[in-house]
Amino acid sequence: QVQLVESGGGLVQPGGSLRLSCAASGLNLDHYAIGWFRQAPGKEREGVSCISSSGGTTYYADSVKGRFTTSRDTAKNTVYLQMNGLKPEDTGVYYCAADNVCFGIAVMVGSDYWGQGTQVTVSS
Repeated sequence: QVQLVESGGGLVQPGGSLRLSCAASGLNLDHYAIGWFRQAPGKEREGVSCISSSGGTTYYADSVKGRFTTSRDTAKNTVYLQMNGLKPEDTGVYYCAADNVCFGIAVMVGSDYWGQGTQVTVSS
């Protein structure tokens, strides 16, 4: 059974950091581009970042450039999203998804592989 599981969310003060993990079972993440997406209450899901299957190409939303970094750990079959300088507007449920390629940061609407999400709340 294929599963993507996000973890690492939580409550953090503005300016703080979190590292989200997207761990896979039943799926070799090296064969897939991995996107991170978020959804705030009352808003549509939006793209945050994407990393190519090789790890050689990354994409970021303008709102997170310079603050967020996505990376792979092949040995752990895990993709990370390091989030620094967090702002209240970064609050939302964060999801990872796998697809054949990145479509920039476009939501991977055609993907069969999505995690269940992890809550990130940035508040003082």
